[in-house]
Amino acid sequence: MRICIINGHPDPSPQRYAHALATAYGDGAREGGHEVRTITVGMLDFPIVRTREDFMADYVPPVIREAQNTIRWADHVFLVYPLWHGMLPAYLKAFLEQVFRRDFAMEVDRSGWTAKLTGRSARIVVTMGMPSLFYRLYFHAHSLHALRQNILGFSGMRPVRTTIIGGTEAASPAELTARLKEMRALGRKGR
Repeated sequence: MRICIINGHPDPSPQRYAHALATAYGDGAREGGHEVRTITVGMLDFPIVRTREDFMADYVPPVIREAQNTIRWADHVFLVYPLWHGMLPAYLKAFLEQVFRRDFAMEVDRSGWTAKLTGRSARIVVTMGMPSLFYRLYFHAHSLHALRQNILGFSGMRPVRTTIIGGTEAASPAELTARLKEMRALGRKGR
């Protein structure tokens, strides 16, 4: 299987837990015989979409075109990010707005839209300081659902599985290590 790992943490510092999760998943995927390519959003420099004209433009910045090619190449996409203010970090959202534009994620004509990334599966992993149960019950995991349905699902990716890792700031080293082992196992399976 060809796997694209999108490390969505906007801070490229290697000590961030999202980086460790992405690395563990990638290591497991390689152990499982999968081919892996990684996009580290925090290391990319790209313009932000500010207008409808920006979104509809034929010009796609080279770094975004490369990310699109990697996602198009993949059979499975693994996306990990931290929850900030109950949502995706702004820089990750800006990246997704650039990547999942018209003619890449969907084709629109008079009869409606056609998803262009069908045949791919995905896993979203969200880390957060709050307990995951609180995120699910109080916030209804709204940002996760929006990403799952409105971006990945809308473009045709199915199934889109999710993992919520709450309480990371209060977790013990053993708990954090257990989650890394879980990501490695998922990577081996390509799930």
